[in-house]
Amino acid sequence: MVSGAIVDLDGTVYRGDDLVPGAATGVDALREHGCALCFFSNNPTKDGAAYVERLRELGVDAREGEACSAGVATANYLVEHHAEEPVLLVGDEGLAEQLRAAGVVLTDDPAEATVLLGSWTNDFDYDDMMDAMDAVDEETVFLGSDPDRAIPYDDGRLVPGSGAIVGALARTVGREPDRILGKPSAVAQDLALDRLGVPAEDCLVVGDRLDTDLLLGARAGMTTVLVLSGVTDRGDVADSEVDPDHVLETMGEVERVL
Repeated sequence: MVSGAIVDLDGTVYRGDDLVPGAATGVDALREHGCALCFFSNNPTKDGAAYVERLRELGVDAREGEACSAGVATANYLVEHHAEEPVLLVGDEGLAEQLRAAGVVLTDDPAEATVLLGSWTNDFDYDDMMDAMDAVDEETVFLGSDPDRAIPYDDGRLVPGSGAIVGALARTVGREPDRILGKPSAVAQDLALDRLGVPAEDCLVVGDRLDTDLLLGARAGMTTVLVLSGVTDRGDVADSEVDPDHVLETMGEVERVL
């Protein structure tokens, strides 16, 4: 019995500023089936409340507390594991605001930092790489907010995401991150399941990315639903280690799965 659903946003419910055709109907179908919902974006620059507001503006029935993001997962992880430790953030001000609101200590001084956090920012430059190199030694914790190498832009083309910046930082400091947060990490999985309050085996995960949305679900034993409204096409499925349980053109067809 399906009683919960983790639903990706960009490429699944909307593309840029436009609602994916049928997406609102798909959300309604999940509700009518009795599913608890968790909308989960790997975009770390906004918190859950901002995503609920955006969904409502697009005409989607989203309710308070039903959305979270890689930003939320990152803030929660830092509070739990690195409370009061100075964090050097290479990332967007939107993520910085979430971290400050959660009580995370941010610093601009590389010598003071005990944690380096890499994330998306369109201001990424050589100075950021210099700061990272100055900050990191054997004892520094190196984290990434999410692994998305490329993200869809408003005009439909792909642009570098957090994963590209984290990768550049990794080459700069000469070591891989200790942990990448956001989907498909265990941190993101636990966050979503806590929001839903249902066992993983009773959940759907609906998304357009095989390596994040569906990998999270496959690792946890969820029913995986790939939609072709985002970055993945049918040809990608054959080359993927993740074999979706269902492949739909858009989320508007999700009632077929239910």
